[in-house]
Amino acid sequence: MAILTTVGNGLYYSEKGEGTSIMFVHPPLLTSANFTYQVEELSRDFKVITFDIRGHGRSPYSEQTLTYQLIADDMVHLLNHLGIEKTYLCGYSTGGAIVLEFLLQHPNRALGGVIVSGMSEVRDSYNKRRISIAKFLTKTGGLPLLGLSVSWSNSDSISNFKKIYREALKGSRKNIEQYYHACLEYNCTNQLQTIDKPVLLVYGEKDKHFHPYARLLHEKLQDNELKFIDEKHRIPTKSTEELNQFIREFINAKQVKQNSLIKGKIRS
Repeated sequence: MAILTTVGNGLYYSEKGEGTSIMFVHPPLLTSANFTYQVEELSRDFKVITFDIRGHGRSPYSEQTLTYQLIADDMVHLLNHLGIEKTYLCGYSTGGAIVLEFLLQHPNRALGGVIVSGMSEVRDSYNKRRISIAKFLTKTGGLPLLGLSVSWSNSDSISNFKKIYREALKGSRKNIEQYYHACLEYNCTNQLQTIDKPVLLVYGEKDKHFHPYARLLHEKLQDNELKFIDEKHRIPTKSTEELNQFIREFINAKQVKQNSLIKGKIRS
């Protein structure tokens, strides 16, 4: 665990494991603590990188307004700092849209993406309302209550809840509000067909409000696989084993394919 001082006022990050890298991206209010189980399990096979977005968790307040492009640029700075040329990216919920932004803006730094309960835009009234309420609560002093609700719903145990909630409350109210605002404004749907990196899409069978987003991404992305898990929205903490296995199989299959292509070129 360390602070990258060359990004804003500092960017808190951690890396664990060796080999092909995976960088995880969290949604507003939550932090890298939400990926504890991915770090623990996937670091046995890969280099797992997590970070707290500016003004979230242990990353200090950002004077620059948070946008998806700024967050994606910060991810590039972190890769440069770690000496990593290319990585897989995994985004949860609205963090999935940041993965899409990264694939659009920095395709040469990506091996592929994993989108868990994500979207390319917020187009339905249910999610618009939920995000708008979260933004309002953050702005008007309701962050502790919002943090309690979000942390509890993303926890599978009391100890996990305490960790996620404690980290969430460390964030900057203003930056968290900015992130929620960016979620409502962002839309890359019309650019999806230009993404040529492989993408794994993972959604909850019971997460009905996100099924249209799953179908949309599955239809428009050039190279993708769509998987469903018998869960609602909060897959990283509630269906850890299945998600981690999907990620492991996805990356391993892509590596085998890449190795075969390289061997074919050498022989020819």
